[in-house]
Amino acid sequence: MTSTKALLMLDYQVALCEEGPHLKAPPLQAQIAERDVLATAERVLEAARAARALVVHVRLAFDPSYKLRTNRLARFDPYENNRVMLADSPEAQIVKALAPIEGEPVVDKGCVNPFIGTALREMLAAEGITEVVLGGVATNLVVESAARHASDSGLQVTIVEDMCASFAPELHSFAMEKVLPLFGTVTTAAELTF
Repeated sequence: MTSTKALLMLDYQVALCEEGPHLKAPPLQAQIAERDVLATAERVLEAARAARALVVHVRLAFDPSYKLRTNRLARFDPYENNRVMLADSPEAQIVKALAPIEGEPVVDKGCVNPFIGTALREMLAAEGITEVVLGGVATNLVVESAARHASDSGLQVTIVEDMCASFAPELHSFAMEKVLPLFGTVTTAAELTF
């Protein structure tokens, strides 16, 4: 890899993004569909691959013991209680259109923040990455957590607004307009270059 820019694809998972038997977040999926997020994410992913940029896929996925679940808040209890989002389960998989190809790492996390309890920051450092481009769902959860952590870790951060969605339009808008500009540059897929 010659690029110092990496694309982080955050939580584009079946349980969050696809209608069907494995959907766990209908309001989020509705916003993803309304905003055409997956098609936009696919275009950006293709551009990153064409530019030979590092692409990293991140997902919420638990080990069978749920001991690697770093978030121990009550709102995360249903995952363990219902044995949901196990790493090999259908709902935890990345949606087919955005699935990793050979050479693209997949980082499994046990909380909202993709840097906590994972080797993500160390891997980016080892690859010489100085800037991360973020896209994912939900905007005010994983994207915001990733932007804050990456910025505080010394990385330059770019957030691709139309690759993101949240459970309600106002949550997405607030994060994009008020929070994320404090931690990076907010842009669109059309404006982004690798």
